[in-house]
Amino acid sequence: MPSRHGFRAMGTDVLLIAPRAHRRLGEAAEEVERLFGREERRFSRFRPDSELSRVNRSAGAWTGVSRGFADLLAFALEAAARTDGRFDPTVLPAVVAAGYDRDLDEVPAGAREALRPTGPCGRWREIELEGRRVRMPTGVGLDLGGVAKGWTVDLAARAAVELGLPWAVVNAGGDLRVDGACPGIWVGVDDPEVPGAEVGRLRLASGALASSSVTRRAWGPGLHHLIDPATGRPSDGRVLQATAWAPTCAEAEVATKAALLEGERFLERAPGLLVLRGGSIHTSFPSEGEAAA
Repeated sequence: MPSRHGFRAMGTDVLLIAPRAHRRLGEAAEEVERLFGREERRFSRFRPDSELSRVNRSAGAWTGVSRGFADLLAFALEAAARTDGRFDPTVLPAVVAAGYDRDLDEVPAGAREALRPTGPCGRWREIELEGRRVRMPTGVGLDLGGVAKGWTVDLAARAAVELGLPWAVVNAGGDLRVDGACPGIWVGVDDPEVPGAEVGRLRLASGALASSSVTRRAWGPGLHHLIDPATGRPSDGRVLQATAWAPTCAEAEVATKAALLEGERFLERAPGLLVLRGGSIHTSFPSEGEAAA
């Protein structure tokens, strides 16, 4: 059986899975925890001292940022353009208007009774990024939570292998990345409506899986963190949950947002599994149970 090392970061449970009793396992586990701590301090919107909070407070002026911040922001802006804005890093005002204005552990179920609509999003086109300087438009705020988590999963899995592990899997709340010569692991896809149940199992031997669900981070009827940028409101489409495979976890995170809004059309061009309202399941994984392309 592989070794497992768990801890909590970025508001979720993180797990490092690696070869049992490897001599570098302890060192790799410490490095994975260090990386998650560093990136949470950089990208958390719930920490007033984070780099992201500083950038958001400085909207309207040029602000110097770290190389890591600039790299992820560049990735996010490219992803927004590539998905025609279905993935949008500037949904923060809409997320706050929907009631997600603090760490989810502090948002009581049903505490937000009324949605305060902000209108369509899409102002990512106005962000200026030059090297390690960024200028946010006045009134715009970044929310990089999901993609920052996927980005960190990628960094952590790669770091564990670079420290000498033959392979490593990093799982952050169901978003996973495999690195190295992994023999393959089975991953359960949660049922979005039945806690503790699964809608399927996928075998992951390379790349990454990510899932996004309108039922997981929810605090009232129709109130959840997955915003439709076209309306500025929580998505109310046919898809309850989207699971996508990609070479990296950051890419898989982007893909799940596109899949939630596109629905079955997404499956015509990428590997994924969708759970629709009413319980029907649609998938485009290349073979039954296999999640690598």
